[in-house]
Amino acid sequence: MPSPRRSIAGHLALVCIGVATVAVLLALLFDRLFENPWLAGCAALLVAVPVALMAARRAVRPALSLFRALAGTALSYRDGDFSFGLRWKPRDELGDLVAAHNELGGVLREQRLSLVQRELLLDTMVQNTPVAMLLVGDGGHVVYGNLAARKLLNQGRKLEGLALEALLRQAAPALREAMDRGGDGLFSVGDGDEEEVYHLARRAFRLNGRPHELLLLRQLTTELRRQEVQTWKKVIRVISHELNNSLAPVASLAHSGAELTRRGQHQRLEAIFGTIEERARHLEGFIRGYASFAKLPTPRLETVLWPLFVERLRSQVPFALEGGLPEDNARLDLPQMEQALLNLLKNAHESGSAPEHVALRVRRHPGLLRIEVMDRGTGMNDAVLANALVPFYSTKRSGTGLGLALAREIAEAHGGRISLNNREGGGLVVAMVLPVADHGVV
Repeated sequence: MPSPRRSIAGHLALVCIGVATVAVLLALLFDRLFENPWLAGCAALLVAVPVALMAARRAVRPALSLFRALAGTALSYRDGDFSFGLRWKPRDELGDLVAAHNELGGVLREQRLSLVQRELLLDTMVQNTPVAMLLVGDGGHVVYGNLAARKLLNQGRKLEGLALEALLRQAAPALREAMDRGGDGLFSVGDGDEEEVYHLARRAFRLNGRPHELLLLRQLTTELRRQEVQTWKKVIRVISHELNNSLAPVASLAHSGAELTRRGQHQRLEAIFGTIEERARHLEGFIRGYASFAKLPTPRLETVLWPLFVERLRSQVPFALEGGLPEDNARLDLPQMEQALLNLLKNAHESGSAPEHVALRVRRHPGLLRIEVMDRGTGMNDAVLANALVPFYSTKRSGTGLGLALAREIAEAHGGRISLNNREGGGLVVAMVLPVADHGVV
């Protein structure tokens, strides 16, 4: 059966009452012995004061011991040790304090255990991921490196504390060049069958108020080779389909022409030869489109005067100019940009839009140049929008799937991007967004 609850104030009151009672009894006793009230009072005080001090010390001694224990456990908590607990038998306010203290220690122990388990799980995942991870401090020294990073940069040995610059001097030249370029990018290590392709990602952040950089090196060789095989299969299917669509009728027409010649019926040969020529020119244009996509050179920037450039486009494809042209000239690869915009404008005319609704808009924003081609055709559904920029993807029966892909390649070669969005009220807007500096496109 638990002991009844008592309060510290009540306990101290009982001690005071006991001391006062002893003092009164001593005063009465000494009054009878000395028959002098003042002398009796002084004698009673001489005896009662030591008794009161002993009683007070005895009363507060357990509390003082408890306070020292509380200070010790608080220091242990500060040092991260939550294994200590306290025990206090009396059921009073100090007992409530001890119970709350022990409950706090239990909560901290559980949280610490959960945190340790999470750290172990995270460390296990980071250490066993195939992505090489490096955390570099502001002094250029490695703060953390997982197993993949150790194998890639230091033959499996620890990296912590080593200078990144020293590690890069021993690494492959391609990795050093990728680091010197800055930003994210791909690089290859090795030659021939032993070539490995990596993707470098860099992220800067502040940790404990100090700048750090996280480097992620991911091997993409297997994924790229698998994607390369799929791309080649798709290219072969498209080329085979196009060749069969042209060569089968050519072979049939050639056979018919031979039969007509043998019979001396020459009046239909002109039509047959015309059809053969048309199919041959179609194949020629098809192959030329593939060649232009595969052999896109590095852009050679030159100053572009917008009015002359727009008139040059309009002389080949009709369109309306929406809004004014930027006052600043741009620096672009003129043939490439002309080819990209001509493809986009021809697509706009083939979208089912009325010719007068095909428009071009050029706008200058801070740090950006936005060139938009707009139409009022049927637009695109979500599936077509998701694949429209993929090479060789086309919804047209005679399409090669290279027009939008080539425009995307040209935009990215200029450091920009391309986007497709349906317009409110119907139609499509294709936007080429290019970075610009004070002197033009960079």
